[in-house]
Parts: sequence; C-alpha cells; structure tokens
Amino acid sequence: MKNFGDLQKMAQRMQADMAKAQEDLAALTVEGTAGGGAVVVVMSGTQECKQVRIKKDAVDPEDVETLEDLVRAATTDALAKSKQLAADRLGGLTGGLKLPGM
Repeated sequence: MKNFGDLQKMAQRMQADMAKAQEDLAALTVEGTAGGGAVVVVMSGTQECKQVRIKKDAVDPEDVETLEDLVRAATTDALAKSKQLAADRLGGLTGGLKLPGM
C-alpha cells in the first residue's frame, strides 16, 4: 500500500494532467452544421462558442423561423461534438468517471 505522501503526489500529478488537458481542449475546435452547411457554429472543446457563420442564401426576412431552427440545430451539433471531444480527451484521465458538464 502506498503511503500518504505518494498518494498526495499522485493526486497532484493527476490534477496537473487534468489542467493541461483542459487547456488543450480550449485550443481545439469542432464545427456543428445545419442546412447542408448553410449555418456553421464553431465551438471549442470547452463548449465556448467561437464563431457563427451563416450563408447569405439562408437569410430570408420572410422566414426567420427557419434560420432560427438552423442556428439552433448547428449549435446543438457543435455542442454534442465538443462534449464528445472532451469525453475522448479527458476519459483516460478520469478513469471513466463522469464529470459535470460531460
């Protein structure tokens, strides 16, 4: 059995590894799309929205509801991809434990 000092060192190493992984995730991005690429949402691996791109032909002043649906769908797609990226990158560090927000 390991002594308390060894356990503390292991916990500190795990904490440092987790901080580095989260820093790396913040630098990575995923793209969520809708409407065949008419709307694209770029999101970081830490679920921060970085960019929203909308093609001009997706904008119809007479049909704002469709554009709203496309933005929502692209955001949902980007969020799912971002969460999966985080789960893939952090899964090895957490030993399969589910972390809040994942």
